[in-house]
Amino acid sequence: MWEIFVIVGFVFLILEMLVPSMFFLNLSFAGFLTALISLYVQGFVYLILIFAVLAILSILLIRPVLLRHKSTEKTGMEGKYIGKTVKVIEPVGKYSGAISIYDERWEARCDTEELIPINTEVRIVKYDSLILTVERI
Repeated sequence: MWEIFVIVGFVFLILEMLVPSMFFLNLSFAGFLTALISLYVQGFVYLILIFAVLAILSILLIRPVLLRHKSTEKTGMEGKYIGKTVKVIEPVGKYSGAISIYDERWEARCDTEELIPINTEVRIVKYDSLILTVERI
């Protein structure tokens, strides 16, 4: 019987790697713990009940701790571009302009009516598809 719950534990562990939600990790933990308990307790129905109780307890008690320690570091556009200070390489206005960041040229716009001249430092405040919105510092 223990082999079944080890397999269940590994399946949930793989699901957690594919869908990192800190949910399947709790079910994996319950599966491995049930595999250990199955060495001492016989009866598939009892083991299913033990697995269910351990899964619920794990979700209620361990998941909040795991979520509290989960990394909050921003990734993607928010982490790499938003909030960065860059230089204007083509005058930036409401309808045209460009900036340079990480040696890349990006189309840029500003929300105001002013025209930001070349070599002015600006801060990236948001993005929309391939166009970055900047503001004068």
